[in-house]
Order: sequence, then structure tokens, then C-alpha cells
Amino acid sequence: MHKIDDQLAKVTARIHQAATAAGRNPQTVQLIAVSKTQAAQALANAYAWGQRAFGENYLQEALDKQVQLADLKDIEWHFIGPIQSNKTRPIAAHFSWVHSVDRLKIAQRLSEQRPPELPPLNICVQVNIDDETTKSGVSLAELPVLVAAISQLPRLRLRGLMAIPAATNNPAQQRAAFAKLHRALESLNLQGYGLDCLSMGMSGDMEAAIAEGATFVRVGTDIFGARPKASAGQ
Repeated sequence: MHKIDDQLAKVTARIHQAATAAGRNPQTVQLIAVSKTQAAQALANAYAWGQRAFGENYLQEALDKQVQLADLKDIEWHFIGPIQSNKTRPIAAHFSWVHSVDRLKIAQRLSEQRPPELPPLNICVQVNIDDETTKSGVSLAELPVLVAAISQLPRLRLRGLMAIPAATNNPAQQRAAFAKLHRALESLNLQGYGLDCLSMGMSGDMEAAIAEGATFVRVGTDIFGARPKASAGQ
């Protein structure tokens, strides 16, 4: 537990420093602890330190952890991985946020399958900001049409955009990619959408993301250490 305490403190300090350097209130940047392949006890340790938002990529693994951590009533579950059509129902029922919606069919299923007793599901649209063939996400050119359609779905609350830019250690290139996503959000807001979330930035580029307006940063290894291998079938 001591290690997770230390690592969370270091990541939180980085967020605070980056936000301050950008002239932003550090409270406007929320940390999502990316906990895929980590044991439930590791999440419980992070929770004890004060972490509340956890990002999961693998559905069955996440559902198992939710059962194990059911007594942590204010924990906030974010689904951040690719979504298969046959897995939308449990995602709609067991998460507060989904960051990886990149096509209308998935959004429609999430809306239809969101339990009526729960508040609308918070949605970020994933954008393939650098047009990489190996990554999911809608293109910038197709983004306005997808956003217009998702915004009409009754059980979803469209909150913003998410992206995973091409990996680079060059801060200027990092910022350029994140700036494109921020401009896309601003363009959509000029059309009246009222989006308030930019989910962008990870361990290696969170400072650049925060400088360009990130409201969520998604950090895993720098909190929990090297990931164990995922179980077969995840």
C-alpha cells in the first residue's frame, strides 16, 4: 500500500504542477487510475488513499472487481477500452462513464440498454486524432455527424471527446495533437453542444495534455507499476 500511496502522490503532484504552469486550477483536472489487469486489492489501496475514479479496459475483469469492491459505494467506474456490440448491455448497466464510443451503433445500444433507474450514461466520443490505422476512433471529418446523432439519444449524456495520439516523446508534437482535439471540442461547442470534458493524456504525455485543456488524464503504470498479463478471454 505504501508504494501506491507514494505513486499516487507523485502523479497528483505532476497534475498540480502542470495545471499551475498552464494557468489552470488543478481541481479542473481529474485523475482516472487505469486499473486494467490489477488486482482488486490494488484498487482498494488506491481508494484508501483517496482515489475514486478507475478506468477499466476489459469488461469481465471489471465486473469481477466491482463485485469484490461493492462496499466502496462512491467509487466511479470508467470504461475506456474498445467496445464490442455483444458487451454493451453490462457496460450500460455497470459504469458511470464510457470514454471509447466511436460509432453510432454502439451509442444506440448503450442508450437502449441503460437501466431506467440509473442516471444517463456519461459518454465521450473517441477520436482517432492522428488517423492511425491501428487505433479505434472516429475521424475528425466524421466527428460532427456522429456527435449530432449521439446527442439525440435519450439515455446518454454526451460530455466530450477522448483521444490517444500517436506515441512521441516530443512535447511540441504531443501538444499539437492534443490541441487538435481541443479545437474540435470548441468547434462543436460553437454549435451549441455544451461539451465539458477532454479525456486525454497518460503517463508519458499528461503535462502536454493538461496544457491543452485535458479535464481527465488516464494513468496506470505510474500508479500501480508494471501490469500483470491479462487473463485469457479478457
